[in-house]
Parts: sequence; structure tokens; C-alpha cells
Amino acid sequence: MATSEPKPKRRTKAEQREQTLKQILDGAEYLFSRRGLYGVTLKDVAQRVGVHTSLLHYYFADKKDLFDAVFSRRAEVTTERRMRMLDEYVRESGGKPTVEGALRAFLDTDLDLYITGGEGWRNYAALGAQVANTPEWGAELFDQHFDGVVLKLLDLLKQALPECEAEDIFWGYNFVTGALVLTLARTGRIDQLSNGLCRSDDFVAVKARMTTFMTGGFLALCEQRVRDRSGQ
Repeated sequence: MATSEPKPKRRTKAEQREQTLKQILDGAEYLFSRRGLYGVTLKDVAQRVGVHTSLLHYYFADKKDLFDAVFSRRAEVTTERRMRMLDEYVRESGGKPTVEGALRAFLDTDLDLYITGGEGWRNYAALGAQVANTPEWGAELFDQHFDGVVLKLLDLLKQALPECEAEDIFWGYNFVTGALVLTLARTGRIDQLSNGLCRSDDFVAVKARMTTFMTGGFLALCEQRVRDRSGQ
């Protein structure tokens, strides 16, 4: 006697809602990462997801509300991961952090998401680059989601460089985040300049080099200031 196949378990309304929201956020993330906030309409998102625009209005007050939800979804993940890795590094370093160690906990942890997280995370990387270059409201989003983890990194860098001027550490971080944001944008510029030797989507290559490069910059800047103070 043949046994009948078990019927697939019916999803609950909560599960259906969660799946619908994920599809909307994924679709919006893809479009926003390529066209920016102002180049996308709710109708564009609805068409990509395959739903009626009224459903988006049910979940989100307006397009900016949807954009903020897209941005915060992964911001929470990367912030939590980096904060955890910085905390682990604090314990491992025994109160004696180094510039390289602090930067690896901060940069490598984030880059790992873009290496292993699939195209969704790479779309988010490009989206983050756009937000970082939108003075009107981008800084507010970055302040809201990333200030805690950035200030923790800065505190570690100050401990690692006790003779360094505070302003130089802040400038150093500004250069670090600028390079990171440009890298995450995946503009293809380095592909063109290097005639294909380097690829803007090769985050493995970025991870192998960025922390080493940035560490050298911090150390050189601070050492120069020490020499200036001593008159050498």
C-alpha cells in the first residue's frame, strides 16, 4: 500500500507577512542600490516584487520610510557583529590594543559580510556608499546606526596611540571610512585603471590589503606629529 506524501505545512499569517516584507525589502534594496532614493518610486518596487502598490502603502508610510527600513535592516546586523568583535578584541588584547588589531576587528568583520553574504549584502554595500555621500540626510542615518561602534573603535585607536593627537585619529578614521565607502560602491573605476588586474567586486583582495594600508597611515601620521613636537 503506497504511503501518501505529507502535506506541506501551511505558513502562519505571521510567517506570510514576514516573507512578504522580506521580498519588498530585497526588491527595494536592489533598486535603491542602483538608482538611489530619488530614482525609485514605490510603483517601481511594487512591479519588481510583483505586488500592488497599495500593499507597500500598507506597510510603509512613504518611500523614505521604506528606504529607512531597507537601510536599518542590515545596519543592525553589521553593527552588532562589529561591536561583538571589538569587544572580543578588547578582552584578547588585555588592555594593550594595537592599531592593526582594532582595525581588523572593525574592517575585516564588515568585509566578511560582503564576501560571504551574497548579492543582497553587496547591494547593501552600494546603498551604504550612496547614503554616505548624501549630506542632506545621509549623515543622520550613519549617526543613528553607526556612532556607537565607530566611537568604540576610536577609543581603541586612542589607547593604541597614546602620543597621537586626537584630531589626527579622527582624521585617520575619516580617511579609513572614505576608502571603505568608495570600495563598497563598486564603481568599476579600479577595473578600468588596472586594465582588469583588479576588480572592484573583489572584497577578498580588499580584505587582504585594506587594514595593512590603513594601519601604516595611522602610524605614519602620528609618528610625524611626534617628530614635529620634538623638533626633529
